Amino acid sequence: MTGQFAPARGRLNGSGPIAVVDIGSNSVRLVVYERIARTPTMLFNEKVLAGLGRGIAATGRLADESVEMALQALYRFRALCDHIGVQDIRVVATAAARDADNGSAFVSRVEEVIGAKVRILNGNEEAYYSALGVIAGFWKPRGIVGDMGGGSLELVRVAGEKPGRGTTFPLGGLRLQEEAEGKISKARKIAEEVLADYDWPDLDNGERVFYAVGGTWRSLARLHMFQKKYPLHVMHNYEIPAEEAIAFCRELQTENLEGVERAEVVSKQRRGLVPFGAVVMEQILTGMKADKLVLSATGVREGLLHEALPPEIQAHDPVIEAARELATLRSRSPEHAEELIGWTDQIFAELGIEESEQEQHLRQSACLLSDIGWRAHPDYRGEQSLNIISNAAFVGLDHAGRAYLAAAVFYRHQGLGEGSLSSVIKKLSTDRLRERAKILGAALRVASLLSASMPGVLPRTSILADEKMMVLRLPAELAAFDGERLRKRFQQFSKLLGAKGSVAVLPA
Repeated sequence: MTGQFAPARGRLNGSGPIAVVDIGSNSVRLVVYERIARTPTMLFNEKVLAGLGRGIAATGRLADESVEMALQALYRFRALCDHIGVQDIRVVATAAARDADNGSAFVSRVEEVIGAKVRILNGNEEAYYSALGVIAGFWKPRGIVGDMGGGSLELVRVAGEKPGRGTTFPLGGLRLQEEAEGKISKARKIAEEVLADYDWPDLDNGERVFYAVGGTWRSLARLHMFQKKYPLHVMHNYEIPAEEAIAFCRELQTENLEGVERAEVVSKQRRGLVPFGAVVMEQILTGMKADKLVLSATGVREGLLHEALPPEIQAHDPVIEAARELATLRSRSPEHAEELIGWTDQIFAELGIEESEQEQHLRQSACLLSDIGWRAHPDYRGEQSLNIISNAAFVGLDHAGRAYLAAAVFYRHQGLGEGSLSSVIKKLSTDRLRERAKILGAALRVASLLSASMPGVLPRTSILADEKMMVLRLPAELAAFDGERLRKRFQQFSKLLGAKGSVAVLPA
């Protein structure tokens, strides 16, 4: 099995599969990505909770049992990489490998098994790549990134395209649990003492955001999500107001989450660590005077891949790039999807609809996604598109923005009635975004009927508007494209904006 098979038509092969093996203090993980890209897509993802960091605080060594479990996982990972046809394997190791007395011997064995050099990240590097992963996964994040692993905690400020200098603390989940001898009260004192001398960055308004990275904190947030009956089970960019998050962390500080509602949604392997993650989370949110907690599904691994991109690609909006990939893979015409961007640029400018940078990027992304459901039965294209978009592995997108994209494309296929739009989407969005999603959906309905969702027509048309009238202008050579259905659909679009609509064929 060498992985030498014909590439699937549903994949963007580019540079070929690339793998990252992440050897942490709690888990050993393999992630295979489709290719290096602004929004790398996972082909395969597997982890083994080997617990390499367990016992280091007491013995200073990696336990033999944990080492063997990790190596067995790595044998499998190597075989999988060969089978998939991975072109490049990058291996990183963090706190357990760098802190243990026998860490270097373990790393040598890893290199023999995996057939690639292991890069042992120091604390500053681990903080840097965690923050770079958040920069890759969010659009211009501003705040503090925290990555809690099994052996250490890294904190680093982000404000723009480059991370600040990070700081490492001995507050990983496994390490804290062992040093506190399993006692929550003792863990609190340790966390308070360790963070007491940390010089918290001065944060401006809008920057008091804590971006949480790491499996223990994702488990904590998953528990919150289920307790709240949150309607969308997408962890990336899940937000909790800081005051609420602090209170929740205090509720979780009980051994193995005993007595905590919905504790069963946390895996048994993580359940013992979540209370210690909650202890550290409480200290951070309080210390930085946070406004909100935001969960990140991206971290060190994505930071490594992001660093490999040219600066001009790094600067691209990840949502637009992910939408562009889906348009390439699923739409009737990616060229038409691109034309929709310029066409709606002109319409929104003509109508005087003001947009923030984020709103403009959302509209452009919705244009690219507008036709990804075309292979479904016509009665279900809107519903299928909504389901794909609302649950897609997008990064750089908050949940309100995700709801906007889903709603806009739903309206484009199903019409402008509210009856069948998912209540989940209504709940997640804001009034402003819901209104704009409907406006865009109405415009896309006109475009799809006018052009049959194929390129070459839209750039030759234009719209003129004032407060009372909107006119869709067709050049003489497109006169045959005029018709009753087009006029009705354009009138519906115009009515939505409080105007009358008409179609005009320009003289030759």
